[in-house]
Amino acid sequence: MHVILAAPRGFCAGVNMAIESLEQAIARYSAPVYVYHEIVHNRWVVERFQRRGVVFVDSLDEVPDGATLVFSAHGVAPEVRRRARECRLRILDATCPLVTKVHHEVIRLARQGYSIVLIGHAGHDEVVGTLGEAPDSIVLVQTVDDVERIEPPDPLRVAYLTQTTLSVSDAQAIIGRLKERFPAIVGPPRDDICYATQNRQTAVRELVREADLVLVVGSRNSSNSRRLAEIGRHAGVPSHLIDGPTDIREEWLDPGQTVLITAGASAPEDVVQRCVARLKARFQASVEQRSICNERVRFTLPPQLREP
Repeated sequence: MHVILAAPRGFCAGVNMAIESLEQAIARYSAPVYVYHEIVHNRWVVERFQRRGVVFVDSLDEVPDGATLVFSAHGVAPEVRRRARECRLRILDATCPLVTKVHHEVIRLARQGYSIVLIGHAGHDEVVGTLGEAPDSIVLVQTVDDVERIEPPDPLRVAYLTQTTLSVSDAQAIIGRLKERFPAIVGPPRDDICYATQNRQTAVRELVREADLVLVVGSRNSSNSRRLAEIGRHAGVPSHLIDGPTDIREEWLDPGQTVLITAGASAPEDVVQRCVARLKARFQASVEQRSICNERVRFTLPPQLREP
């Protein structure tokens, strides 16, 4: 067996910043520290923090007054921020700056009187927060078919934005149809799909042609991880999303295979290496790392955590 390790893979700058923010919050303020939703969408990360006294909540009613509350990397709606301030919470905002950029675009476009189309997945934490910025001016679109049902008040004042973790090709198909229906539609100044999502997808597209099997390390509620597995399947290669080595099934494997392994932007590298170790132990697999680009992006911590 031969294993190709795709790079870039695993943690992106936004995930690194969110995890480091929570680490610093524990060190400075002691447990329990509360987090609104999962800090990132990964089972291993969440469980490791839970063992250290972090409490993940889906409602502010679960957070005692005056407690330390961290907003997750996916961001929150302004109503959540307002209520958190009313509860006199110590608030640390670990929202990925690329998500914050989309929020600011929603606010700007809504003030300018645009009907906003948000391309994304219903129920995803990022989408819920973004929709909350201008609920009366924004509509969610998940598929090309959804575009046909849009009836904006003024077809000449329509804009689109996207969730940051979408499949690039899926988003392009929806954007293409939006432009056909609304030729005057306005897009974001820069692509909303984040650099890390695009890089990981590009790596899979380039390397899957050499593979007999694709394993994507990431949790099922991770949107960007799911997209990586979809890309492999669309290329005609069996592709599986796994949380870790125990999810690898024997019936997927054959000694003569070339296996492409990658990881979503919230998956820890040590879990990736445990998956590689299983294949090395079982099949004496050789391992080759293949990189399509280098990532040097880094995001600063929330202001309160930058102080000495």
